[in-house]
Amino acid sequence: MLAELEEKKARLKQQAVDFKESRSQLNAEASKWAAERNELNKKTKELIDKAQELKKLRDEYNKSVAEAKQNRDEYNEKTNDIYAQIDEIRKKHNLTGDRSIRGLRREIDHMEFKQQTEVLSPEKEKQLVERISALRTEFKTRKEQMEKNEVLRDLLDGAQELRDKASEYHDLVTKSAELAQEYHDKMIATFKEADQMRAQADAAHREFVTAQEAADKQHREFIRTQREIRDFDKIITGLRRKNREKREDKVKAEVRKEAEEILTQFRQGEKLDTSDLLRLQRSGLV
Repeated sequence: MLAELEEKKARLKQQAVDFKESRSQLNAEASKWAAERNELNKKTKELIDKAQELKKLRDEYNKSVAEAKQNRDEYNEKTNDIYAQIDEIRKKHNLTGDRSIRGLRREIDHMEFKQQTEVLSPEKEKQLVERISALRTEFKTRKEQMEKNEVLRDLLDGAQELRDKASEYHDLVTKSAELAQEYHDKMIATFKEADQMRAQADAAHREFVTAQEAADKQHREFIRTQREIRDFDKIITGLRRKNREKREDKVKAEVRKEAEEILTQFRQGEKLDTSDLLRLQRSGLV
């Protein structure tokens, strides 16, 4: 039985070694995944911070667009007011034709915008260019005619200055809108990259949890085997002590029996030598 217990204890010791090694490997793997997860989370935060900065820039340019639009519209409104005054004077003094110079200016602006923003066939492009050229010629002729009137000339000059200001703000609107869109696109791309990075970090975290849980399981098994080894040690120690006591009792019994035989011989008149006395002393009978 003692040999069987020793064998089981040896197997448990080997299992404990295996569990300890497995636990160490899994803890190392968990640490690797934790480090990768932390690095990915760090990069995710950096990307989010970058996206927030891009969002801030986009919002600033959108604000600039709104402010430039307001200024542009205010100058356009002032320009229209002057053109309205010009039309009143023109009609009152029967100057030039029935069509207002403001109407010509609006049509020219509309045609130029269409040319800049729409994709046209070569034929339609040609027709549009010819139409713009004709309107410009007409506008120039009408303007020169009206400039002969000093009041109209001053009003036309004022309208042109206001229109130039409106044009400057319109250019600012266009430029700011383009930059706002550029930063918006970069912001969206950066947020998407951050989402992808976060997904990778989440995957690394799942791997970390799996490895850590496996390591914890191996640790529990190691503790269990250590506890069982201690239990076996107690049982084996107890059995060894009992076997030793049995052997000692057997020796004592044999010594006592031998001593009793010596005493019997002594009582029968036989002489005892030194070795006989030592045996009697060892037995405790004398």
